[in-house]
Order: sequence, then C-alpha cells, then structure tokens
Amino acid sequence: MSIVLTHSYFLNEDDKEQKIMKPYAPLGLLYVSGYLNEKGIKNDVYDSTFYSSNAQLKFIEEKQPKVVAIYTNLMTKVNVIKLVKALKTEAKYGFPKLILGGPDVTYNLENYLNTGIDFIVIGEGEQTTLELYNAIINNTNFSTISGIAYLQNNAVFKTAPRVKMKSLLELPLPNREAIAIDKYLDTWKTHHGKSSMTVSTQRGCPYTCKWCSTAVYGQSYRRRPAKQVVQELKLIQTKYNPDSIWFVDDVFTVSHKWIKEFYQEMILQNITIPFECITRAERLNNEILELLKKIGCYRIWIGAESGSQKIIDAMDRRVDVNVVKKAIQNTNKLGIETGTFIMVGYPGETLNDIKATTTYLKEANPTHFTITKAYPIKGTALYTEIEQKITIKPDWETSTDRDIDFTRTYKTKFYDYAIKYIVNEVNYSKEKLKTKPNLKALFKLKTKAFAAFNIMKLSQ
Repeated sequence: MSIVLTHSYFLNEDDKEQKIMKPYAPLGLLYVSGYLNEKGIKNDVYDSTFYSSNAQLKFIEEKQPKVVAIYTNLMTKVNVIKLVKALKTEAKYGFPKLILGGPDVTYNLENYLNTGIDFIVIGEGEQTTLELYNAIINNTNFSTISGIAYLQNNAVFKTAPRVKMKSLLELPLPNREAIAIDKYLDTWKTHHGKSSMTVSTQRGCPYTCKWCSTAVYGQSYRRRPAKQVVQELKLIQTKYNPDSIWFVDDVFTVSHKWIKEFYQEMILQNITIPFECITRAERLNNEILELLKKIGCYRIWIGAESGSQKIIDAMDRRVDVNVVKKAIQNTNKLGIETGTFIMVGYPGETLNDIKATTTYLKEANPTHFTITKAYPIKGTALYTEIEQKITIKPDWETSTDRDIDFTRTYKTKFYDYAIKYIVNEVNYSKEKLKTKPNLKALFKLKTKAFAAFNIMKLSQ
C-alpha cells in the first residue's frame, strides 16, 4: 500500500483524558479511508491513540508508503511536527511525500509548510486527498488540484478553493474496519460500564459564534439522508453493539424536518439505541424533545457559553439566555439528561457577568456542565478582535492557540479562581436540591466557593 493515514494523538500523554477515559475513534481519517477504498486506492490507517510515537514510526518504516497523510488539530500539533521532522530527516522511512489536513492548517499554511510538509489540504479532505495522491503517484501537475497549498519558489502557493460536496450521499461510510474499534469499546466498558461510538450526520454550521472555527467545513449546512444514517446505526449495532452513540454534529436539531424524517426511519427500521447530541436552545421544542426521547436520546448538550446576555451578545451567539435556561429545564422535566458549556474570560467579562453565569447554572440546573477559559483560535472573529491585545504568544512549533493570552478585564489568576468558584457554588446548589443532601459535602463545597470568590475579588 502506498498511502498511510494517521494522526498523532497519544492517550498516554493526555493527563486530562486519562482522568476521563472517554476516547473516540478518528472519524475524519476513517471517512477519508472509506472514500479512498471506494475509489480503488488501498490504504492503511494508523490510529495512534493507544500507542506511542515510536510504534507509529515503526509502522511507517515497515510499510514504506510513498505518501503519509496526517490529520492535525490544536491538541496534536506539537506531536505532528515531531512526526514530520522525523519522516523528513531519517532515510529509513523512505522520505514519503507528506500531506497535512485538519482544522488547524487553514490559517497556518506557511508555518506548517516550513516544517517540511509537502502539501496541505484546505477544507474537506476526501476528494482532495484522492486527487493529490494520484498526482503524486503519477507525477502530474499539482496546480490544477483545488483546495491545496504548497511551497513554490519558497512562497506559499494556494490553488483555487475546493467546492464543497453538495450531497453528502456521495460519502461512503467511515472505514471503521481499518482500526481496532474494540480498544475504544473496551476502554469505555472498563472505566464507565458502557461503551460509546461516534456518528456524524452533517457537515458545517450555519451560525456565527465568534470563538468557533469553521476552517474545515465552512459556515454551511449539509446533511446526510436520514435513511442512510439509520442504516449506518443498524450496521454499527449489528457489528459492534455499542451501548450508546454520540452524534458529533454541531447542531443536531438544526432542521426539524430532518429530525422528523430520522424519527420515522428509526421507527420503520425498528432501531432504538441510546444516544446523546449537541444543539442550540432555540432549535428545541416539546415536539422535537418527545421524538428524540422516543428513539433513545438520553442526553442533550445545549450550548450557552455564558449566563450573561451581554457576553452572549458579544460572542454573536444570537440567543436569549432565558431561552437556553428554559430549554434545559424542559429537557430535564422529560427525563433527558442535560449538559451545557461555559466559557469564562471572554473579552469584556466582569465579576457581575461571572455572578450572572453562576445564577444561570443554578436555575437551569443542567445535569452536567463544563467550563473552559476562553482562548483565541487563529482564523476566528475572536482572534481578529483580540489580536492587538495579545500578551503571551509562545513559539509556534512548541505551543498551541490554547497557550495564547491577551489583555482581559482582570488578571489570569481571577479567571482561574472564577472557574473554581462557579464549579463549587453550582455543585453546592445541586447537592442542596437532593432529597438527603450530604452535610459534609455542602460544607466543603461552600467553603471552597467562598475562598475562591474572595481570591477573585482580590485579583481584580
């Protein structure tokens, strides 16, 4: 085989994930693999998740591929660069041509190409990878291939943008057989008592949140036919029998028409499989919630990012915080678990906004919530907004956008303790709502929240 598809995520190097242990297969690579298979191009996928960089290099050395296509993102960039340099400097790997794709490449073309990458795929990867691979193997002209970048006379040369697939029906199913899916299922079973797999039903997002990257699929909305998705679920259920499915789409219920078609197909094909999804509050109503519950939805993540309308508006989220709160409450009432995402440290956020977020979480009472400190991803409206206010920008090759910091309302320490305050104050509220609250837990949570709040005030 002349092409290896890989990434450089290593579970044993990810301290946060080792505490959570909810890894998922590299779906994007599996889609590219499935597409190449359909077009008669044999390929290997090296899924690095459960292995090491040495094992990855050994695999490439044994295969001696003419092309190595690598997926990269914020988390894996540093390891990807190490892989590129090894493949470009050590003869034992056969000096394959290197193709790079993923969400981090579009706005970092020159940086990545200067590491030794031969070609960058901009946007969706299936069609472009096929055409580029054929051009490399046949030594034909690259300039006519849409959606790529490479160095020409020491300058970045970009070809015409790739026209996105209009119909996702063109996409074959991801080639899950290419990797050891059992390793993911077993890991989930061992740590959580049940397994989970991912499925994608759509590409793109029609919304305009300033902090969100649309580097791969753009601000679009394209969906696979409901019938095809249900057939995929049936296949997964028969072959792998996971305990649950995680739909990775940005806004699962964006189209109520599609949801109704999906529901009908699930009933028609007699499938019920527990699943969770992400959506926006204004794209939920009681009818949609009832349909989702009937076909197995047990958890819905409903984005808010803040409990302050001022900050939500600054993010260009285009939603009312009270609508989000009501959607979470209504979902809870139906017996479906809820989750929400919170971001602190967004430009302009004050102590009053932090308090508003805490109040919102207490009143909405989602089953789960996650909190991160806002960071600017290159290519987003947020990055453009704060670019002149950047205070920390480490060496590009050895850092990620998460390491960038900028002038905020308060010092960094404030936001570190704001997260601790929100988590402990909200969990205190949750414990208090229990039929038999744990008094020791209540005291501990309240003490931590009180201490964090005081440090926040001192850090202003």
